[in-house]
Amino acid sequence: MGMIYARRLAVLAASATLTVTGLLATAPAAQAAMPTPVSAATARTYLASLTVKAEGSSTGYSRDLFPHWITQSGTCNTRETVLKRDGVNVVTDSSCASVSGSWYSEYDGATWTVASDLDIDHVVALSEAWRSGASSWTTSQRQAFANDLTRPQLIAVTDNVNQSKGDLDPAEWLPSRTAYRCTYARAWVHVKYHWNLSIDSAEKSALQSVLNGC
Repeated sequence: MGMIYARRLAVLAASATLTVTGLLATAPAAQAAMPTPVSAATARTYLASLTVKAEGSSTGYSRDLFPHWITQSGTCNTRETVLKRDGVNVVTDSSCASVSGSWYSEYDGATWTVASDLDIDHVVALSEAWRSGASSWTTSQRQAFANDLTRPQLIAVTDNVNQSKGDLDPAEWLPSRTAYRCTYARAWVHVKYHWNLSIDSAEKSALQSVLNGC
């Protein structure tokens, strides 16, 4: 009897552990789940290896040269995929549009409950990429960049904050929420390094300054 009782206790303990683990795994994320950028130390190494040169011209640039938002799975395009990823308790309809949920904008600390109040920001803006080397890419490369869910390049943020950022680089614009600036600088460098884009000297100085404080 003693052995059976002990075994039953062990089974109960194991199921309790599974339950707790399951709860932890499915708990809603408190913050946007953009892919985690490289560490500050790695970002500093990457930054030192990037080509530094004056920004190129915007001549010939058009957002249409960076096709987005493309279908990611089923009826969901890239915007809808990021909204679902970055939100909490997001409910979508049959066409994948978010009909309810809650989104925390890392750039300014605002919380929104209507998807139309959010933009999907390209951390490294499309026109910034164009001036940093993407002008010589193929359309398929530009499409991959504009819809990159693997690198920390896309994040759901307050729409007017995204519009005020525009195509500015970190020498000209940083998130107003200072607690997020380290993550932002790490993400920026991670994206530029992966896509082999250049940086200008003011941009490099601004990034060094942020990363040195991380």
